[in-house]
Amino acid sequence: MSEAPATQPPASVDHKHAEGLDLLVVPPRARTGWRVLLARVGAMCTVELQKLRHDRTEIYTRAVQPALWLLIFGQTFTRIKAIPTGGVPYIDYLAPGIIAQSAMFIAIFYGIMIIWERDAGILTKLLVTPTPRSALITGKAFAAGVKALVQAIVVILIAALLGVALTWNPLRLLGVAVAVVLGSAFFSCLSMTIAGIVLTRDRLMGIGQAITMPLFFGSNALYPVSVMPGWLQAISKFNPLSYQVDALRGLLLGTPSHLALDYGVLLVAGTLGIIAASSLLGRLAR
Repeated sequence: MSEAPATQPPASVDHKHAEGLDLLVVPPRARTGWRVLLARVGAMCTVELQKLRHDRTEIYTRAVQPALWLLIFGQTFTRIKAIPTGGVPYIDYLAPGIIAQSAMFIAIFYGIMIIWERDAGILTKLLVTPTPRSALITGKAFAAGVKALVQAIVVILIAALLGVALTWNPLRLLGVAVAVVLGSAFFSCLSMTIAGIVLTRDRLMGIGQAITMPLFFGSNALYPVSVMPGWLQAISKFNPLSYQVDALRGLLLGTPSHLALDYGVLLVAGTLGIIAASSLLGRLAR
């Protein structure tokens, strides 16, 4: 008696099986364009958050200086009433400037990390991947923004405990977060650009310390632009920190500000910083 013919599997099953084998032989299609950029930014931000989760001492130690500015400088000058702030208590006026200052101080030394990565051989490995250099710099810049944002939250909580009248409107706080990230992205790119020029950590630390205080005092963080001498007013107009402070002050205190101009300047400054740092990344890795 002859055996029954074997049942043929459906064509769809063969097709799916072939597709499964193709996935084992043919590598998945590489992400390109904006997908690479978003993936790199997300990866760098995740790394920074993991560092903060495993070592929270940096948050506490970096919170000391802003707390001293608000406790000593802010409360003293509130009593003196020597600086015109348009009817706003001076400690309230100072708080957004200290938020911007603490974020800048974190970002301006971010180039040290990329020099350390070069010395450890990590940067060379990153550069041989198909990831664009601009994506690497953007990822690191916004990772610095995430780190600065955590610091900004700490400063806002300290200011709230001291009785500073800050807004808690969610949309305004979202705008604060954007301003902090954009400003920190620019200053971290400035630091990485300097790192690509000086190539050593010691030189970078010296230059970073030399420019942080002029950037801080040459902005509207401590006093209105109107009370500055004319030459300092001209400098403050080219200082991105002034625009960041103006945005933070307008959002947190409701004072008159120029948000469209502030965000525009921060966005343009950050873009130029990414371009400059990306162009020097290869020189840093040699």
